[in-house]
Amino acid sequence: MAAHWPRALLRAALREAGYDALGARDLDEALSYPVAEPGRGPVRLIILDQSAAESADDLRLSQLTQRYGEAETVLLAGAFQPPRPGPWRQVLRHPTTIAEIIQTAQQLLPLPTAVHPLD
Repeated sequence: MAAHWPRALLRAALREAGYDALGARDLDEALSYPVAEPGRGPVRLIILDQSAAESADDLRLSQLTQRYGEAETVLLAGAFQPPRPGPWRQVLRHPTTIAEIIQTAQQLLPLPTAVHPLD
């Protein structure tokens, strides 16, 4: 994840918005997560910082997107460098905020609205 914010802070913000979020230091750790877990469901969104994408070879990136094939992918790209080619559904440019990342998650994976019984 991006060096601008700790992964734990981004995970906490995603959870506060209603998402079940995991974090990984690198692609190897991300690839160690199961495709779906009982009680959690499948991985549906991957947010990848370009620095992690640049340090990975094409095979590792391909493995990540194939393993979690149904997941939407978001690249956090550098401000002045072209985004690495990939299956990105959305590219956010640094500097970006956690609120912008949450908004992107909400656009790509809207959460069901709560159903309240009529009084």
